[in-house]
Amino acid sequence: MAPALDSVLSTTAVISTVFQFLSGSVICRKYIQKKSTGDSSGLPFICGFLSCSFWLRYGVLTNEQSVVTVNIIGSTLFLIYTMIYYVFTVNKRGYVKQFGIVLAILIGVIIFTNTLEDEPEKMIRITGFVCCVVTVCFFAAPLTKLVHVVRVKNSESLPLPLIATSFFVSLQWVIYGVLISDTFIQIPNFLGCVLSLMQLGLFVLYPPRSYSGQGYKLLDQAQAVPF
Repeated sequence: MAPALDSVLSTTAVISTVFQFLSGSVICRKYIQKKSTGDSSGLPFICGFLSCSFWLRYGVLTNEQSVVTVNIIGSTLFLIYTMIYYVFTVNKRGYVKQFGIVLAILIGVIIFTNTLEDEPEKMIRITGFVCCVVTVCFFAAPLTKLVHVVRVKNSESLPLPLIATSFFVSLQWVIYGVLISDTFIQIPNFLGCVLSLMQLGLFVLYPPRSYSGQGYKLLDQAQAVPF
C-alpha cells in the first residue's frame, strides 16, 4: 500500500507543481502582447531557475525520479521565461548581470559538491541544505506583501487562486517527504504551507474590495516553492 501511495502522491504532486510553474506563461504572454515588461521584475524567473536547478541536482543525487522530473520541467520553463523577459526588458545589461550572479552561484555549488564524490552522504546533505536555504530565502518576498495587507487592511493585492494552489502543492510535497522520510523536502514545503495559510487567513481578516490591477504583479507574489 505504501509504495502505491508514494507513486500516486508523487504523480499528482508533479502534475500540480507543473501547472503552478505554468503561471509564468500568463505573465510572459502579457510581455509579448505589449512588447514590454513594464515595471515588473524578472528576478522571480531567475530565482525560479536557480531553485529548480538545485532541486534537480538533489533529485539526481538521491535518485528521486519525481523530483528529477518536475525540476527538469521547471528549470526549462523558467529558463524560457527568463529569455522572454530579456527580449522585452529595457534593462538588458542589469538583467544579464543578475542571471550571471545566479549562474555563478549554481556552478560554484556544483563544483564544490563534486569534490565530495567520495562522501556521497555528505554531498547529499550539503546539496539538500543549499536547496532549503535558497527556498526559504525566497519566502521573504511574499512576507513584504503581508505587511502591506495588514497596513492597508485590504487583501486585494494578494492573488487568492495562486496562494490556494501554492498551499495545495506544498502540502502534497510535505506528505510525500514524510512518506519517503526526506527532511530536506519536508522543511521548505512545510514553511510554504505555513506562509500560504497566513496569507489565506488575511483574506478572512481583511476581505478584498476588488481584484483589479494584479496583472504584472502576479508572478512577484507567487510562492517560492522548491519544485
